[in-house]
Amino acid sequence: MKEQTMQDLYIDQLRDLYDAERQIIKALPRMIRVASSDDLKQALQEHLEVTREQEQRIVQIFENRGEKVKAQKCKGIEGVLKEGAELLEKGWDEAVLDAAIIAAAQRVEHYEMAGYGCARTYAELLGDEDAGELLQKTLDEEKEANDKLNELSETINQTALGEGESASEEDIEETSARKTTTAGRKRSAA
Repeated sequence: MKEQTMQDLYIDQLRDLYDAERQIIKALPRMIRVASSDDLKQALQEHLEVTREQEQRIVQIFENRGEKVKAQKCKGIEGVLKEGAELLEKGWDEAVLDAAIIAAAQRVEHYEMAGYGCARTYAELLGDEDAGELLQKTLDEEKEANDKLNELSETINQTALGEGESASEEDIEETSARKTTTAGRKRSAA
């Protein structure tokens, strides 16, 4: 058996990410169709366009390296997307369905951030600076998408909570305290 190198791992990760992007491009239109929030629909539509650009960046990396553009089945994203699709089938009220879409989409974003972070690091270690910059751009976009979903979730989750449920005074105070603590950590980190 041929010894596997960091170069092999790097190419393996790129092929995995390429397939992940292709799967996400197929999954996003359904999420857009079933979402009821116009803001969520718009955010998902924008991210679909960005995802198509991300797919092309990976193609560019392969071509720049003289590698065959080839996908390797990304079983991780396949599972995350399957779980998200099952979540959408549960017959939620509209706002609750939007909250479920956000939960599913954030799982996808977190998976991608992990993958792109590793691939970017491998590119840098292997001296592939151009690829490292392209991968960092995608990683930044994934973080932005996650931040946008977080922002949307604040309103959508509250709307979903209003559909048949009510938060206790204690829950509201606890959420407020967490936001204050998180904001304080962000200021301290800056």
